[in-house]
Amino acid sequence: MGERLIRVGDGCGIACDYREAASRPVLIFSNSLGADRSMWAPQIAAFAGDFAALTYDTRGHGRSEAPSGAYSIDRLAQDVLDLMDALDIATAHFCGLSLGGMTGQALGSRAPERFRSLVLSTTSAYMGPPAGWQERIETVGADGMAAVADIVLGRWFTPDFAHAEPEIVARMRAQIVGTDPAGYAGCCAAIRDMDLRATAASIRVRTLIIAGDQDEATPLPHGQFLHEHIRGSRLVTLAAAHLANVEQPVAFNDALRAFWKED
Repeated sequence: MGERLIRVGDGCGIACDYREAASRPVLIFSNSLGADRSMWAPQIAAFAGDFAALTYDTRGHGRSEAPSGAYSIDRLAQDVLDLMDALDIATAHFCGLSLGGMTGQALGSRAPERFRSLVLSTTSAYMGPPAGWQERIETVGADGMAAVADIVLGRWFTPDFAHAEPEIVARMRAQIVGTDPAGYAGCCAAIRDMDLRATAASIRVRTLIIAGDQDEATPLPHGQFLHEHIRGSRLVTLAAAHLANVEQPVAFNDALRAFWKED
């Protein structure tokens, strides 16, 4: 189908790419804060032969529109449901990393009937304190995305990976710097105001949790909390920092393949 801009319920245009495949289950991939849908290239390449795939830019990111003001996790989750409705996707497997995993948690609580499974990667049910996110909002508002780019990159990848793969790191840095500051701030506000700890136990969708053993943004205990509270969930730990799907694409894809094969 190629890239489309779909207007969701509140009028925001969400950029997406839906690679349809007749009679095949649909995978939906949701990006990290500060990235765009191209971060999922290693996964799209690996699974395109077996699944249909929908990648989209979270509002405020990539080619999606960036309304001013604070967003909410509930709104980000509704964006996914609106995309599914617009594209006539009844059910799907959902894979989200970081902010995308927070979106996935909300979807698992609010609309379990729409999802065959959830993959929640390097994510958290709560990322306090709020003051830290407010400070980041004010920083990008005053000084732009370049002011936070190197700090974010330092959490996305281990030093060994950054040294070995400078071209990948440079490409991901360009995604951060290219993110609309208003959109980034809106999503930071969604994380600032988010607390999904009380609803984790209500998720009844089959769930895989992926954690990075060197992830400073959402450390292993955050993944362990989700594993302990989401009944029947599985926890896989990879030798990676925050962007585990980019740093360890083979191990990440192997974990997804084993999980989805059981569906």
